[in-house]
Amino acid sequence: MPTHQAVHVQAPGEPLTLVDVETESPPRDHVRIAVSACGVCGTDHAFVSGAFPEMSWPLTLGHEIAGTIAELGAGVDNYAVGDRVGVGWFGGHCNQCIPCRKGTFIYCEKLQVPSWQYPGGYAESVTVPANALARIPSELSFTEAAPLGCAGVTTFDALRKTRAVPGDRVAILGIGGLGHLGVQFARAMGFETIAIARGADKADDARQLGAHHYIDSTAGDVSEALRALGGVSVVLGTAANSKAMGAVVGGLLPLGELTVVGVTPDPLPISPLQLITPGVNVTGHPSGTARDVEETMQFAVLSGVRARIEERPLSEAAEAYAAMEEGRARYRMVLTM
Repeated sequence: MPTHQAVHVQAPGEPLTLVDVETESPPRDHVRIAVSACGVCGTDHAFVSGAFPEMSWPLTLGHEIAGTIAELGAGVDNYAVGDRVGVGWFGGHCNQCIPCRKGTFIYCEKLQVPSWQYPGGYAESVTVPANALARIPSELSFTEAAPLGCAGVTTFDALRKTRAVPGDRVAILGIGGLGHLGVQFARAMGFETIAIARGADKADDARQLGAHHYIDSTAGDVSEALRALGGVSVVLGTAANSKAMGAVVGGLLPLGELTVVGVTPDPLPISPLQLITPGVNVTGHPSGTARDVEETMQFAVLSGVRARIEERPLSEAAEAYAAMEEGRARYRMVLTM
């Protein structure tokens, strides 16, 4: 049987190792993708740590996948070998549970996530459900497309589902793998964009990414700084820091929204009084469906939004993962095959 290279994590907390695995044909309603690029996401740390329930080992990380279809399973008639496709956090849905029957596929009770329910994209080949596929526009390279399957769609879809309209002030909390895309999308959507991060050294990057204003969260009260700019309609919380997210609520305008995409288990330090009087909303936002990923990529083509990436070959997956984990990535590590 033919084989391909993949990165394995043998058990929680174990190192990433490159191994040879058997290349199997896809089952019904699945396709096999020849992977060209795969992004390294902060959530990968939770997988390596064994933080999710019902995980199986060895584990192959990777849910920002871009490549070409190499093989079709039975029943797949809307794709062809050679099609350029991506797969993000949304790795397939059951189409039978109540959320699926309502059309809210991202909330599927049996949502498939690459590396959780099946081996992910730190590999030369990956087999995925056909309903997870997003078509990649010809204007995007595989390395450009890969981060849009998770970091891109998460920020883009979160922003477009707020009540903010062009001309409103919108703040992006955190300038990292998610936030650096959030700043670009906010500017491209016509928002007066405010970037919030720790330290004055991020100011130049924030403005290069498109921010009209920069707030150093270590220099004073963030809510006061937001109010000094006139207050904001939306804060997109990309930083995985509950205290930092709680600190922005006072800067929201009446009926403002804090949309949370930065993952942390810590509770938000927000009082009901902060929410009730101004009618403020706090909302969690997951990633997006395969169609949402397609629309994210199409908007990126139209607007010029791109992830800032560092490329590493699959053989250097452990080094790329370490750069992400240690905060050395500027701003997204992408493995190439």
